[in-house]
Amino acid sequence: MAQTFDPAALAPRVEEILREAGRMALGYFRPGRTAAAEVTHKHCGSPVTEADLRIDAFLRDSLPPLAPDFGWLSEETADSPERLDHDCVFIVDPIDGTRGFIAGDPCFAICVAVVSSGRPTLGLVHAPALDQTFVALRGGGATCNGAKIAVSARKQLVGARLAAPDALAADLRRSGLAFEERPRLPSLAMRLLRVAEGALDGALANRNACDWDIAAAEIILREAGGVLTDFLGQAPLYNRADPKHPALAAAPPGLQTELIAAAQKGKRPA
Repeated sequence: MAQTFDPAALAPRVEEILREAGRMALGYFRPGRTAAAEVTHKHCGSPVTEADLRIDAFLRDSLPPLAPDFGWLSEETADSPERLDHDCVFIVDPIDGTRGFIAGDPCFAICVAVVSSGRPTLGLVHAPALDQTFVALRGGGATCNGAKIAVSARKQLVGARLAAPDALAADLRRSGLAFEERPRLPSLAMRLLRVAEGALDGALANRNACDWDIAAAEIILREAGGVLTDFLGQAPLYNRADPKHPALAAAPPGLQTELIAAAQKGKRPA
């Protein structure tokens, strides 16, 4: 049976915790220089820093007491199938954009979503080095630092400002689309949020993005008037046994179909 909770009551408490986590991150971050944090590597080869692990532990201690019946999924916590028994789940990324964080790029973020019945109902993304905090509740609109945000009103994909990984950007170029290519941000969440606030007209993400990369950003994007889907037009489902997703496209609804069609048209045969 679906659990009920009040996202509006939970949001400010989560935001306070995120801001404290952001202060922790800034203690290690060095703008334009290597972070003052020990770096190790996971089995998959991805880097993880002592800041990731410290923030993960802090969030793991601080968030569940707000909602003891919720499950837990975090990039830096060993996964457990126990979360699948919960309708509501905290989905957390202690630092999204770890590689950029290590290199001194300020575009990293701490992400928290609450997912209910497989879909996000609350999302917060805090980018401490950029002094930006994005918040959205289902049906409540989206804000950045308390001000309402909205996706681009652009009506055509030609000439649009787009960001994508190199391979997907190449697909767009091969399709014949003329567009303004913007740098891919090290944080996927922040890439999606640049669409949410209208700084980008659209963005693509490689396959294998995980729940923690996109859940919080997706509800913010959706509440700002945008959509995030796979290339078949399906919105992501969260808190499944496998947290990975296929390639994704984010855009205002009027551009979404065109963006996917261009990416598919330019794709090299397998």
